[in-house]
Amino acid sequence: MPEIITASLEAAMARTAESTLERIAAARSSIETVIFGQTEVIEQTLVTLLSGGHGLLVGVPGLAKTKLVETLGAVLGLDTRRVQFTPDLMPADILGSEVLEEAAGGRRSFRFVRGPVFAQLLMADEINRASPRTQSALLQAMQEYHVSVAGERHDLPRPFHVLATQNPLEQEGTYPLPEAQLDRFLMQIDVAYPDRAAERRILIETTGDTSVEAKSAMSAEDLMAAQRLVRRLPAGESVVEAILDLVRQARPGEGDPKVTQHIAWGPGPRAAQALMLATRARALLGGRLSPSLDDVAALAVPVLKHRMALTFAARAEGLSVSDLVAQLAGRAG
Repeated sequence: MPEIITASLEAAMARTAESTLERIAAARSSIETVIFGQTEVIEQTLVTLLSGGHGLLVGVPGLAKTKLVETLGAVLGLDTRRVQFTPDLMPADILGSEVLEEAAGGRRSFRFVRGPVFAQLLMADEINRASPRTQSALLQAMQEYHVSVAGERHDLPRPFHVLATQNPLEQEGTYPLPEAQLDRFLMQIDVAYPDRAAERRILIETTGDTSVEAKSAMSAEDLMAAQRLVRRLPAGESVVEAILDLVRQARPGEGDPKVTQHIAWGPGPRAAQALMLATRARALLGGRLSPSLDDVAALAVPVLKHRMALTFAARAEGLSVSDLVAQLAGRAG
């Protein structure tokens, strides 16, 4: 009897996985009809959402970061809201605030007016143009999925994801994100310029009198089902050990001194958790039901680079976090 139950459960999981893979493939195809030349960016963003996490899209203005988030909301059937971060933005503009109301009988009471954070997909546009105080208003929401205003807890809708866009820090009018908030982002996704062929397609297909709209391919319930499936995918011992080796070698005092001498501070356990989930999600996105060492190597840089910092001497020598993580990933694999 237990064998029959186990077999039926495995069959049910296989059917769920098959339908989920079809929906994910349809969603990816729909996104690519609107966003051109950013295959890796689309993949990493979908991996972030399938993992149940938040993503930080970094790139100069004009690379369709905002368009990508809008398209994701439409394709995945999520309630999407956008906040344009500016230097004068206040925490209440994101979370909401209490307003004093007077009833007909003269009785006064406070009523909570929800802010744009009460959405399934929050687009934090140009997040680093707001002050650190305002940026940190998202900390509790991103980690605990609720906010506290005037001592009262307010739960956020599920699923809840933040996709933030960020301009390079060298640009004027930007503030660095606090380290604690950076750690809440599952991945930092670097958005580069498109290649010539993709840019040619952009010129032709976006400057005419008609425009292509992305079609909905999933619902919020479908996304949550996919996220549950991601957490059920088995990870082999070699993948687990590779993730542990990679994260621990990136910490000062634990890895090779020739490498860690360049690291001021390294990733914590949340980074290992993020990498484990992301490798499973990438496997599912690729039509596989178990992650591989290739998944670990492919996601090491976007998962770890914003959770580390180089020493002043290393920066003076021209070293980069990405190169260092790639070097560690090669050793762990």
